[in-house]
Amino acid sequence: MARLPVYLRALNSLLEAEVRSCSSEELATAAGVNSAKLRKDLSHLGSYGTRGVGYDVEYLRYQISREIGLTQDWPVVIVGIGNLGHALANYSGFSSRGFRTVALLDADDSRTGELVAGLKIRAFRELTAIVHEHGVAIGVIATPAAAAQSVCDQMVSAGIRSILNFAPTVLTVPDGVDVRMVDLSSELQILAYHEQRKAQLQSGDAPVVATGSEGVA
Repeated sequence: MARLPVYLRALNSLLEAEVRSCSSEELATAAGVNSAKLRKDLSHLGSYGTRGVGYDVEYLRYQISREIGLTQDWPVVIVGIGNLGHALANYSGFSSRGFRTVALLDADDSRTGELVAGLKIRAFRELTAIVHEHGVAIGVIATPAAAAQSVCDQMVSAGIRSILNFAPTVLTVPDGVDVRMVDLSSELQILAYHEQRKAQLQSGDAPVVATGSEGVA
């Protein structure tokens, strides 16, 4: 499941380049994965490739979109319109991929009515009414970490069952609620680790290996 959006992004790029059919190797290269893994993943969706011809790019994009659930419109609400929330509200990639931002909410009443990406910021206390009015399926949390759990709890109480969390904290949710976390600082730390290892290899130094309390690796 985690790789299907990657394949979909690659297929969109191929269509933008006016590529109408491609082999599994070409699609795997565009997606940055192993071709055998790609063929195995796609086999779970059905048989959409033709031997000697490959995949019809547009048809495969539709099938993956249908499997993910992107052939329908998903109403989204964003809570926390600081710098990150502002950037998310202006991100055109949501609307082009089946996600419609229906409301921007913030706990700071002084920001109520402020226009961002064509939407007026509304008070967070309106969350439940907005969820019911628009049938909101997905909530996005872009608040500071200290407020994230409270926002999450109120989203769940309002009926939201899928949450995308950008706050750097782990959320506790009941069964039946799905949370995906995007921790930008952790991703940067992982990149810093790889940069350090590359620098060590280039300098000829052995990478540092962590040891236990008794010095055993």
